[in-house]
Order: sequence, then structure tokens, then C-alpha cells
Amino acid sequence: MASVGVGFLAGLGFSVSAVRMGESVGTTAKPGKAGAEAGAALGMTPGLVVQELGWDEDADEAVRTAIMDAIDGDLTYEALEAVDVVLLWWRDSDGDIADGLVDALTDLSSRGHIWLMTPKVGREGHVDPPDLAEGALTAGLAVANPATVSSDWLAQKLVRPKGARR
Repeated sequence: MASVGVGFLAGLGFSVSAVRMGESVGTTAKPGKAGAEAGAALGMTPGLVVQELGWDEDADEAVRTAIMDAIDGDLTYEALEAVDVVLLWWRDSDGDIADGLVDALTDLSSRGHIWLMTPKVGREGHVDPPDLAEGALTAGLAVANPATVSSDWLAQKLVRPKGARR
């Protein structure tokens, strides 16, 4: 397993709580949310238009249902207008993450953001944090706060840098 530096973790939005040789690094990530709490943890509110990309049979149905409950509507697949949020399910085997993120920007409003759902460490399809960070940078996105909403999936918020939101 590769070692990840404190600066790298801080750059991903993690608040590092302990760093000593031989100790693990803790973060301020909250415990997993179940049911409707997942929608709230992702900032979903009624009326938001959420486009879902990358769905497959391994996607967490409880998270999807919680989001639909929170927005009081269905997830959009083929957007007819700009969307507020893109929910992107991504696995290491899906290819170049930068390409996937650029594609996810296609229908996203200028003030919208992406929730990138990747399998957690130790799960099939896990995306290494350096690959995620490099892909986000290449796509012109900034890595914001992560959210734990599932036992199998990590939600990572990606936004356009503040200077680019116009």
C-alpha cells in the first residue's frame, strides 16, 4: 500500500488530526449515513436537478433512493437543460477518470458540482486518491469535502474553482 502525505490529504479536503511515524492518519469524516441522511449529507434539497452517470448494478441503491427522496424527484440521465448536481459512479476499470469528469461537466450548470462516487479502499474498483486528484486537476476541478454515505462507496465533492464560476 502506498503512503500518502499529509499535504496531499489536506489538499483533498481532509482535516488531518494525527500525524506521527507509525500512526494512522485520522480525518474529520463522519460515520456513514443511512437512508434519508445520505441525501442531506450530500446537500440534496427538494427541486435540485441531479443527473446520474456511470450507474451499474454495484451502485448503492440506498444512496440513490435517499437522493431521490431528498430532491423529491427522479434522477436524470439525459439532461435537457443544465443540471444542479452530477452524481457520477466511477470505478478504476471505467478508464481515465479525467475523461469521465470532463464528460460529467457537459450538462452541469456553472454553479453546479459533481459528487464522485468511488468504491472505498479494499473494494473492487477502488480509485487511488492520487489518480482522483490528478483527474480532477486535469478536468479543471477542485477537490472539496468528502462525505461518507455508504459502507462501500466514498462520495467526493468536486467543484469548479471559485474564479471559474461565472
